[in-house]
Amino acid sequence: MSLPSFDDLFADADRHASRVGVAVAGADDNTVLAALRLAVDRGWVEPFLCGDESDIRGTADTHAISIDGFRFIGTTQPAHAAVAAVRDGRARLLMKGRIATPELMSAVLAADTGLRTGRVICQTPLVEIVSAGRRLLMADTGVCVQPTIEQRIDILRSTVALAHALGVAQPRVALMAATETPTVAMPDTIEAAEIVRRHHAGEITGCQIQGPLSFDLAYAAEAGDRKRLAGPVVGAADVMIFPNLTAANLTIKAIMYTAPCRFGGVLSGAACPVVFMSRADNIETRLHSLALALKLTVRPFPLPPAEVR
Repeated sequence: MSLPSFDDLFADADRHASRVGVAVAGADDNTVLAALRLAVDRGWVEPFLCGDESDIRGTADTHAISIDGFRFIGTTQPAHAAVAAVRDGRARLLMKGRIATPELMSAVLAADTGLRTGRVICQTPLVEIVSAGRRLLMADTGVCVQPTIEQRIDILRSTVALAHALGVAQPRVALMAATETPTVAMPDTIEAAEIVRRHHAGEITGCQIQGPLSFDLAYAAEAGDRKRLAGPVVGAADVMIFPNLTAANLTIKAIMYTAPCRFGGVLSGAACPVVFMSRADNIETRLHSLALALKLTVRPFPLPPAEVR
């Protein structure tokens, strides 16, 4: 079974509409407000807008966006206020608005007041390449700059759990690299081979893993034929785990801006799904991200004490 399309996620959110509370950190953004308006009208969410109320209302008025039914949490610290709304049960989702990523992450990772779980926090977009009918989960495209092998395995496990939540029982995971041959000159290829070894030893379960694999081998079956490389993931990856942020970010942005695709993303590893994509994203992408987040299981507070690696 393949990952769902955004049409599937929209239909699922419509069927199970229950007005889930979503706390928005920095709601003074017209694309965020417009996406929330659409989600409210479909019965998906109940927004809590964190920030300066007059600025938020001014943005809504300027762009003719109705915010009837939205709630306000007036504050000069929107990230902390949004996290607090999740912790006290008013909201079950957190959404990034017009706010710097370091400010949001500081609130999410605060030791006593944040959303820490002991897992590595990573950005995981779902990318739907419409022309090819392919859907991919990619990680980590936005947070962990140079993960250690243990962090990379944790990112892999979180992404596999996301694939499970999306209905894929045994996702096919590609460990991405510039080449399929492990070589000492490229340490990430050696790490990929070690992760595969641990998978075969039973340390990483619930998926099929192959790597290192270059993008063409993970994506296109004909590349495997030409390079005479076979395996369950060749040409059929559901999940791509990258060696570092640079590789992941460049890959996803190249796809976003050159291919006919749809995408939306969340942060994995926190105590609740965090709707988290770029400040440059449009209304459609923000709505996609909300639909993706709504599909995920939300764990209520209180959380057990834990440390983020």
